Amino acid sequence: MDAAGGVGSVEGGAFGAGKAGAPFDPMAFIRKPQVILRIVSWLFAIVVFGCIRAGCWSEAICLYNGDSDACNYGTGIGVIAFLACLGFLVVDGLFDNISSVQHRKYAVIADLAFSGLWTFLWFVGFCYLTNRWSNTLEAMVLATNKGNSNAQAAIAFSFFSIGTWAGLTVLAVMRYRQGSAAAFAPSFESNQSQAPYSSYPGGPENVDPYQAPPFTGDKGPAPEYQPPTY
Repeated sequence: MDAAGGVGSVEGGAFGAGKAGAPFDPMAFIRKPQVILRIVSWLFAIVVFGCIRAGCWSEAICLYNGDSDACNYGTGIGVIAFLACLGFLVVDGLFDNISSVQHRKYAVIADLAFSGLWTFLWFVGFCYLTNRWSNTLEAMVLATNKGNSNAQAAIAFSFFSIGTWAGLTVLAVMRYRQGSAAAFAPSFESNQSQAPYSSYPGGPENVDPYQAPPFTGDKGPAPEYQPPTY
């Protein structure tokens, strides 16, 4: 950050990223923990909404005990999670080249907020689908000519998604804390490493730099007044 403490350019790493302007390294990018979890979450989202759309509808009847809201909920959070993962993957790829510390902070906060929210929504979705499926009669499954594998797969991958999105939330918290510590450290260290104030110009070199300034010490008694002679 610059001296004003505002939105300066990044001199070194901040919020878990390297120095701004560094060349993009695909292998290093793929090995980042948040990128790995995001790709896995993206695949899980495809499985959830794909299974529901392909195998949990028979005309207008939802296989989860006929509750269309259950099918719509699972599809909705799956599609949004799919799109969000793509968006955050793009942000992850550009993150090292974001020169503004404040913009990096906003990106990490957005990741933290969304990941935390979707962890909760996946938990709700898992409980909701499990409850509806447990109340589904075998006769309804047979009547719709749909197997139960798609419905069960959607429930299973909803559960797995809770773990991956919780992991993304934890990583976002770690990156936020790392960025906050990095933003504080340079200012603190620069204050500690400042050179001491030098003595008055032209003064002796081997004098305590924190000594009292010249002409401020004890001047002794004032001379007696001498009347002028004519």
